[in-house]
Amino acid sequence: MHVLVTGAAGYIGSICSEFLLSSGLSVIALDNLAEGHRAAVPPQIPFYQADFGDPAALDDIFRRHPIDAVMHFAGEALVEQSMKAPSPFYVSNVARGIFLLDAMLRHRIRNFIFASTCAVYGEPHVIPIPEDHPKSPINPYGKSKLAFEDILADYRKYAGLNFVTLRYFNVAGASPHRGEARRHETHLIPLILQAIQSSAPHVSVFGGDYPTPDGTAIRDYVHVLDIAEAHLRALHAIERLSGSAFNVGTGAGHSIRQVIDVVRRITGANIAEKVFPRRPGDPAALVASGDKLRRDLAWHPSRSSLDQIIQSAWTWTQSHPTGYSDAALSTRQP
Repeated sequence: MHVLVTGAAGYIGSICSEFLLSSGLSVIALDNLAEGHRAAVPPQIPFYQADFGDPAALDDIFRRHPIDAVMHFAGEALVEQSMKAPSPFYVSNVARGIFLLDAMLRHRIRNFIFASTCAVYGEPHVIPIPEDHPKSPINPYGKSKLAFEDILADYRKYAGLNFVTLRYFNVAGASPHRGEARRHETHLIPLILQAIQSSAPHVSVFGGDYPTPDGTAIRDYVHVLDIAEAHLRALHAIERLSGSAFNVGTGAGHSIRQVIDVVRRITGANIAEKVFPRRPGDPAALVASGDKLRRDLAWHPSRSSLDQIIQSAWTWTQSHPTGYSDAALSTRQP
């Protein structure tokens, strides 16, 4: 099976590409490198530096390769930034996504795995959150992802698209070869590890007055390799489960202070914390119900204890103290 991975130079896309390759699939990588790293793409994969919303580039890729499915990771993903400048989120996550779907249909490619988000739920009414929970996103990022989920349903009904949507909770951790090294990092675990590496005086905690046991936000952390396995299982079952959406999480929530405590224990660093006001658009708690994913795809989060996640991230960070080095790698297209 041949799979086009968009956003293949990003954190999740690169590790999913690695996982698909190790599972015997042929992978074609697409990324515009605005945020991703060329060095994160497995070197044996054909790589195209292009935007996933560029019809000419997509037509060229689809003519060159016998692609059976697309896994779509690319797009805008910073919640805080979406509150300040929503336009790029709707352009990238909705409009360009439509260009991608239309290019697929022109080339008779009808299998699509969509990387969505728990942000489509907004402030949850129940914890853990089931897939049929009301969708009331409280930031433009979540709204743009939900809009594209609705568009996928239309393409299935009117154009015969097979799709599965995977709604991530907090993806974290690393593979032995690839990890989280964004150009503009906002995620908690890599920020703590970076603070330790740089001997920063503290790690920033946004919000100490949430209605949670210790006042800090609670999130469901899932290992990136468990995310990759969910994608592979969804791909193999896409015709049977077309039109389905699944939460990808563990069902266990951890507060920011709990995460910091585990990092301290694993690294041996007694990093201080400094509390700042809440960030706009951040719910108090987001924890998944993973019952549907376990039932329909026999998936379970085998690598997602907080200790496993942080240990893998710390191991990769220590071996890649400056993240990825792209200078020596060409971005020449195949």
